[in-house]
Amino acid sequence: MGEVEGKKNAWGYAEGGMGGVSQAIARAAESYGASLHTDCGVSQILVREGRAVGVRLGDGTEILADVVLSNATPKVTFLDLLEEGTLSENFESHIRSIDYTSPVTKINVALRGLPNFSQHLPNAASGSPSPHHQCTIHLNCESTQLLHDAYLPALSGRYSSRPMLELCLPSSLDPTLAPPGCHVASIFSQYTPYHLEGGWTQEARERYAEVVFDSIEDYCPGFKGLVVGKEVLTPPDLERIFGLTGGNIFHGAMSLDQLYLSRMSYLSPAYSSPVPGLFLCGSGAHPGGGVMGSPG
Repeated sequence: MGEVEGKKNAWGYAEGGMGGVSQAIARAAESYGASLHTDCGVSQILVREGRAVGVRLGDGTEILADVVLSNATPKVTFLDLLEEGTLSENFESHIRSIDYTSPVTKINVALRGLPNFSQHLPNAASGSPSPHHQCTIHLNCESTQLLHDAYLPALSGRYSSRPMLELCLPSSLDPTLAPPGCHVASIFSQYTPYHLEGGWTQEARERYAEVVFDSIEDYCPGFKGLVVGKEVLTPPDLERIFGLTGGNIFHGAMSLDQLYLSRMSYLSPAYSSPVPGLFLCGSGAHPGGGVMGSPG
């Protein structure tokens, strides 16, 4: 899967972290005369005479435009930012029916050194990154049964005691992300329910992080001793901080009933919307895909 600069089956890291991508887009836009407004949320998409004509910011400022592109989820775009009554009942009903269920908790970790995986200890003895550090590392998924067992607890509001983990160490390729000798790890974990039994309290976040770190320790002895800081982002956190409805990084589940002509809705597939001048440019439109770089 994937392609980077013509190289098939490859992924890539943005130097400086995913914020570097945002900055590059910003510089390119400004070079063409774009004006950027940051630290001010959009409170409403303005519709006049049936057409989207701009947006109103949280401070009341109105910005008019010929076309409005929304990188928010379909729920935020159509149900939160449009004035009630703008959409037909049929289309609004379809938008309300979109499944945003997400089992993902993201954990960002600061490490005082390079993790050594038991199968590769000789290669990593020097403390310098080896090829396996620069790959996407999957843990607790050696069989479909492990995945099934990890999934079942989430159905009843609990997280897995042996979660499936996708781990990467971007600092193994990009030294700008951490001080010399230190590293950062990005962990994509599942399955964790949005509505956790007892709630996602700080104590629950700490317990879950400990479960994740214990799992990594099984493959990478000494990992827990390297941890100097962490950020645990549960599904409600991803929704609150990044506007990802349900905490879903795909802006809606990537299930067969929500792909192709049914994304975002069979009433309005691909990027267009029933409101002239308003288009989706995010993962909620065809073809979907992840936006994990943002929370990363």
